[in-house]
Amino acid sequence: MQNDKCTPVVCEEDEINLRELFLTLKKHKNFIIIFTFLVTILAAIYAFSKTPIYEVNAIVEIGNYKLDNNNNNNNNNNNNKVLLDNASQLTKELNVIFVDMHKNDKDTSAKIVSITVPKKQDTFIDIKAEGISNKLASQKINKVVAYIQAKHQKILDDVSERRKFEINNIERKIKNIKNKETVLLDNKISLQKKSLHDYAKQVKLIEKNFKIIENKNPTLAALELMQKRDLSDFILKLNLQLIDLKDKKDNLDTNVIWDLQEKKNLLASMLLPHNYKNSHIVGSILTNDYPAKPKKKLIVVVAFITGLILSIFLVFFLEFIRGFKEEDK
Repeated sequence: MQNDKCTPVVCEEDEINLRELFLTLKKHKNFIIIFTFLVTILAAIYAFSKTPIYEVNAIVEIGNYKLDNNNNNNNNNNNNKVLLDNASQLTKELNVIFVDMHKNDKDTSAKIVSITVPKKQDTFIDIKAEGISNKLASQKINKVVAYIQAKHQKILDDVSERRKFEINNIERKIKNIKNKETVLLDNKISLQKKSLHDYAKQVKLIEKNFKIIENKNPTLAALELMQKRDLSDFILKLNLQLIDLKDKKDNLDTNVIWDLQEKKNLLASMLLPHNYKNSHIVGSILTNDYPAKPKKKLIVVVAFITGLILSIFLVFFLEFIRGFKEEDK
């Protein structure tokens, strides 16, 4: 079997080869230094000559409006709010308008990079922009925010107009109740009272006639009693109708008008500005004092390491080629 242990000759050859490698590097150290220096300088020139790109971003809160203004509700106050837009659908729309449609634009001084929804959030969107200055990038974000606000303001205006229309309808109903329905009931009540008064007179007249003819004409007296009984029943019905009319009038004057007035007041309170919130930037647009691109230090360090490795490889490669030529000779 072949002995795997290192013999003195083999170990000496390995030691010589390793020594030769170091001697080769030492021999071409000037080339390695100059080559690495040149690559590093070129990378530094590229990094410092390239236009700096600044990155800014903003968090936008999607607006909402309140469904009611009931402060006594024990539920979460957010349950009474309606978002003006769906965050996911809104980001898709904005990405199409402000990102996809501007990919081929020649003006690259500033652009929107991404519009996303933060994780586990459905009321916020994150907008990122890049530009040759913070100001230009911020202008791009402001343009997106202005688009969102214009879109959502239309929704808020529609909600406000709808509530104003409901208030006008309630006012017309109250006016109709006061000027027509209540007046009509008053007239009916007056007529009912007048009819009752007339029938009461007839009853008294029948009673008077009954006393006169009671002994003289029993048959006629019996007819008078039947007529009196019918009139009494009719008067009772009229009294019940009168009570019903008064109840209806009281219900209109108190419950119906009061309920309508309460509804009107609630809708009027919902027209107050604090019940409408348009989409807006949370805080302010976040800017950076230092450009995000290019990463100058990283480029220089990577170039230095790459130049060093490449120069060493070239040294060994050239030595390898030279060795072949010497063997051929």
